[in-house]
Amino acid sequence: MTASTYNVLFICTGNSARSIMAEAILNQMGAGRFRAWSAGSHPAGAVNPHAIDLLERNRFKTTGLRSKNWDEFATADAPHMDFVLTVCDKAAGEVCPVWPGQPMSAHWGVEDPAAVKGSNEVIQRAFNDCFIVMNRRIALLTVLPIEKLNKLALKKELADIGQVKA
Repeated sequence: MTASTYNVLFICTGNSARSIMAEAILNQMGAGRFRAWSAGSHPAGAVNPHAIDLLERNRFKTTGLRSKNWDEFATADAPHMDFVLTVCDKAAGEVCPVWPGQPMSAHWGVEDPAAVKGSNEVIQRAFNDCFIVMNRRIALLTVLPIEKLNKLALKKELADIGQVKA
């Protein structure tokens, strides 16, 4: 796989928290080498305010983040994706659309912080935990020697990153 910039699509069900955070983190951390987007199979229609607050407190750009349907990325005029990464704990069993160009895919499941009920402290902890895991996984992705790995080795590396907890 050779590219000057790798396009990555993060998918979850609601596209309001996990995939949104992943999009923002990779766009900043991988600037120049990666370009990220996010989408949901059943988008919530709005980005969770806890996700925005957490990103901004950690100095990540939030301008332009929005909840969107994965159909936007399955059209002929959509950007070609090099990687499609599912980040929800339920996405592994969902049927994903066929992506043009057959991008490399992996499952990086994380519990949905937007589904957590309880006190503000409990909810904040869930968002923080998700952010820490996604930040760590994305940091590992950005240092992968993608150009030097064959497809099988790259697939294994992506799967291994999906098992990293923090």
